[in-house]
This record gives sequence, C-alpha cells and structure tokens, in this order.
Amino acid sequence: MKQITNTLVMVRPASFRMNEQTAVNNYYQQNVTLLPATVNAKAQQEFDNFVTKLRDFGVEVIVINDTEKPSTPDALFPNNWVSFHENGDVGIYPMFAENRRQERREDVLETLEEKGFVIENVVDYSEAEDEGFFLEGTGSMILDRQNRKAYCALSPRADEELFIEFCEDFEYTPVVFVANQTVNDGREAIYHTNVMMCVAEKFAIVCLDAIDDKKEKKNLLKHLKSDGKEVIAISEKQVTQFAGNMLQVKGGGDKRYLVMSSSAFNSLNDNQRKMINKYCEIIHSPLETIETCGGGSARCMMAEVFLPKQ
Repeated sequence: MKQITNTLVMVRPASFRMNEQTAVNNYYQQNVTLLPATVNAKAQQEFDNFVTKLRDFGVEVIVINDTEKPSTPDALFPNNWVSFHENGDVGIYPMFAENRRQERREDVLETLEEKGFVIENVVDYSEAEDEGFFLEGTGSMILDRQNRKAYCALSPRADEELFIEFCEDFEYTPVVFVANQTVNDGREAIYHTNVMMCVAEKFAIVCLDAIDDKKEKKNLLKHLKSDGKEVIAISEKQVTQFAGNMLQVKGGGDKRYLVMSSSAFNSLNDNQRKMINKYCEIIHSPLETIETCGGGSARCMMAEVFLPKQ
C-alpha cells in the first residue's frame, strides 16, 4: 500500500466566501470586509497559483471547475466529501453544513474514469446526514494507508460510530481521541483532525497540546512510534496558522514533498523545518483569503487519487 500519491483532484472555486453554516464550529474562519466577488477573485488567484506551483514540481493536478449553481462556498475543499483508494473503492461522506452537501458530484468520478482511473465500488455514507451524523472524509480522518490505521479527533463533524463503520468497511484500525483548542478561555473540539495532524511516510506532524486526555495522547504516540514515524510536535499557536494542515505528495521523478500554505511554513521554527527536510522538501503557497474566510488550508484543497489505472 502506498501512503502518498502523485495525483490530486482540486476544485476551482466559483462562489467562494465565508460559509456562515460552517462557522458555527470552525473557529478559524473570520469575517472580512470585502465584497463577495472580490473574495472569490482573490481565492481563485490563490488557487491558480497553488496549482501552478504543484505542477511545476511534477505533481499531477486534475482541476474540476466548481459550478455557479448551486452556490457552494466551500467547494474548493473536496477532501471532505470524497476519498479514493488503491483497490478502486471510493468513499462518499456525510457533511455537517447543508450547503456543503451539494458539493458531492457524480461528474467528478466520471472525469476520473475518463482519465483512465478504475472505480470498482462506491461506499456512500451520506445518508447518515438524515440522522444527524457526520464524518467529513480525510478532514475528519487521517489515513495511514501503509499501516492501515485511521486517526480521528471526534467532533460535531466526526461521529465515532460512523468512523468505526468506515474502518470496518475499509479495513483500518481506528485510533480515536479528542483534540481541543482554546476558544474564549474554554476548550472546544477542533472541527477537523487534519487541522492538527498530518501523517507522512516516515514522520507525523501533530499538535500534542490539543489532546487533553493523557491516555489518549499516550495511545496516539504509541501507534505513531510503533509504525516507525518520527513525531514532529507543533503548538496550538501554529495550528491557528494551519501548520497541521499539510500533505505529503509525490512530484516528478518520485521525489517527495510536504505541501502547506505559506502561513503554515512561516509559523514553523528552524528545528521543525530541519526535521521535515530530513525526509522531503517543502512546497508552500500563499492562501490567506482561503484560510481567513474558509477556515481551511492547503491539505483541505487536495483530494488524493490512489485509484488503479486501466
């Protein structure tokens, strides 16, 4: 099993703005005083520059254009509604915000098939929305595909039973914990696991300070270390700069890269960069508008394609 891929699906935004429906439990979103059209244009510019940069490093990016209607402000975060697997399986996920449910598009799967990827089986969990249960793809779960482990920080967007069901269907060992952040002097659940954690081939980046329960923290570290991962710890402050929202990818000539936003890169200290550079180079791109209004960053924008080719 491969942990990283050379192929990504990314969705170019058509109506990006701050999504009021996700802001209720995404504390990274902020209001800006720009017109929606300006915000969208800025987000498109950031998106295009990011895609260009990835392609310059030999990463294959399949760009899907978001549709004008229905209006889906968060469509540029496709990793929440779909995941693609090496055995030809596709996972489709239930989304917390009603207006995000319209991001799920059959034609994205058709586009991949047209490009020679094989889809054997679609496992669709989206009906859980009707019961009020959510599991937002590789935002809610961090997959260690090589060691068949799935890490999940429980939150209003990551239901434990649904996560266990996914692990049974896709044959992963579940590693469950609660990750919190400080909001107005209180501790609130971090909305997506991929904001505070990233698992690469030989290392993992994780905000250990977010896990308040000592047993859960110990268990998480035990799993990572038993799989030979070097653990690079980041602070809560770095999490707010999206330093946990990273993804390792393969570029040209099978070269490894860790992809992140420029704000994430700038928040890292010299020692953290040195630890990452032992394993791979860093690609970073400015995503300020997307981070400020969307409350998500580089990792959220990339849906990895592991499907077999014809």
